[in-house]
Amino acid sequence: MSASDYLPTIGIECHVQLKTKTKLFSAVGNDARDAKPNTLISHIDVGMPGALPVLNEGAIELASMAAFALNTQPQKHSYFERKHYFYPDLPMGYQISQLHAPIIVGGFVEIEIDGEKKKINLNRGQLEADAGKNTHPEGADYSLVDLNRVGTPLLEIVSEPEIHSAAEAKAYARELYLLMKYAGVSDVDLYHGNMRFDVNVSVSKDPKNFGKRTETKNLNSFRSVENAVLYEIDRQVALLEKGEEIVQETRGWDEAKQKTVGQRSKEEAQDYRYMPEPDIPPVALSDDYIEKIKRTMPILPSEWRSRLKNLDLNSAILETILENEGTGYVHIGLLDSIINQDKDLAAFIVKFQLNDLPGIADGAGSLKHDLTLDQYTAVHKLVKDGKLNSTKSKELLLKLMDLAQDTDAEEYANKNGYIQVSDESEIEKIVAEVLAENAKAAEDVKNGETKAIGFLVGQVMKKSKGQANPGLAQALIKKQLGL
Repeated sequence: MSASDYLPTIGIECHVQLKTKTKLFSAVGNDARDAKPNTLISHIDVGMPGALPVLNEGAIELASMAAFALNTQPQKHSYFERKHYFYPDLPMGYQISQLHAPIIVGGFVEIEIDGEKKKINLNRGQLEADAGKNTHPEGADYSLVDLNRVGTPLLEIVSEPEIHSAAEAKAYARELYLLMKYAGVSDVDLYHGNMRFDVNVSVSKDPKNFGKRTETKNLNSFRSVENAVLYEIDRQVALLEKGEEIVQETRGWDEAKQKTVGQRSKEEAQDYRYMPEPDIPPVALSDDYIEKIKRTMPILPSEWRSRLKNLDLNSAILETILENEGTGYVHIGLLDSIINQDKDLAAFIVKFQLNDLPGIADGAGSLKHDLTLDQYTAVHKLVKDGKLNSTKSKELLLKLMDLAQDTDAEEYANKNGYIQVSDESEIEKIVAEVLAENAKAAEDVKNGETKAIGFLVGQVMKKSKGQANPGLAQALIKKQLGL
């Protein structure tokens, strides 16, 4: 037997931190990324006797938007329950969550693998309050508890077990990330845990029956999702081939060792002793409220893919644009405003934003501001008119991002030596000097060596301090060599 004789089955639970200003049930700031431990807490978060939670309406709105992003709509009726378990980072002794009547039921996420589209159906999306965070200092005989995250509003999105490979798992996690980003319901900061993935993996020789599953928790990158699934498939197959049983358990991911490690036995729903939350009334959404959310939904990734097809980009570049939108000065809205009027200009902007900006430290974070459409248009026209080469256009665009935002691009280029020299008599003199100094390369050009003419053009550019028109320089080299 080999791994190919087993069918992997994967289900993914994703915890999405909603970007409300305050927590789910208390009026405390929701963004704990830069906060000192245990500074964003209230009497509700620490479970003081008599403390009463009050539901954050903003979380309901964002969860409703998430429902539409997931190809369904929010439930008209949902309610909260208490999920009981005891852990140092859960002061109340229970988590306020949803089980029997979540705010989202059904929906799907569409992924694409090797050009083939596949729908991954969803079981549910439930609102819940996050627990705190335990840290275990290396070598110490104690643990530390930070309760800042207690009460953070989470939307737990649970897929059906319809994923059957590590590649599909990665694609699903990435598409879910894009959907939550473009729906505007989360900051989707993977590094700080705004989205965390739990992967349930089982393998079986019988497609009609699932194997015993394990759950690997708190993965925070698409690559770790893929690698954890790969590892678990191989580990489980190896155990079964040796005649051993799979232990149903919760496992963690060791990034350094690229392996999963056992943590504790896997709990089931009945272990949590769910009961209705008596302090929070059921949520009832009207038809008008749901329709209003639907009308105000932003443009989602599938629609952007359709619009950007007009640029004739390959899928890898298109996906890079989608993933980087809003960071490093990549803005889809700017492209969308011109895509049907000037495809060349849109392509010029894409090339600059994807090829040139990522080379700047911190993803262009050191620059003052983004460029305006007028500035892009002016620089693009200079390039089309042969007044600016590609290297100088990049330098000019980067410089403009560090100047006043209303700087006139063409005027600045003219005054500061960016414009190419297209005066034929001037370039003829430089070409003559270059040919005299590089007789061997000149002879190679005559003998048909294509690399040699590139070298000579480079020497012309060097002598002209980058201001010679390279196309004209090449034509004059050929002319003077009698070609």
